[in-house]
Amino acid sequence: MNDLNGATLAYLGDAIYELEIRNHFIHEGLKKVDNLHKEVVKYTSANGQLIAINKIYDDLTEEEILYFKKGRNHSSMRRARNTDLATYQKATGLESLFGYLYLKQNNERISELIKKITRD
Repeated sequence: MNDLNGATLAYLGDAIYELEIRNHFIHEGLKKVDNLHKEVVKYTSANGQLIAINKIYDDLTEEEILYFKKGRNHSSMRRARNTDLATYQKATGLESLFGYLYLKQNNERISELIKKITRD
């Protein structure tokens, strides 16, 4: 996994994070697709991901912070849409973290972080 760059981890992590957020709200009882979509977007947009990383950052291990930073610090030719660069970078870091946890097959940790993120 050390040979994967932050962008690759974020590419995978984006899908994993969104799937886990969708799964969480379906299990919470949201069934109407419109309502489900509106709730999920609150957590999967770049701004939502910024809020998410702020909620969990202090609970991350040193290794998890390393993978967050690997994604956050990755220089990309992509331009952030609808958000500032700092928010985009932190969102990419969160995705990188989830990509790392998925590849490490740490589903328990993924679930734990999703619960913290979605807790009001």
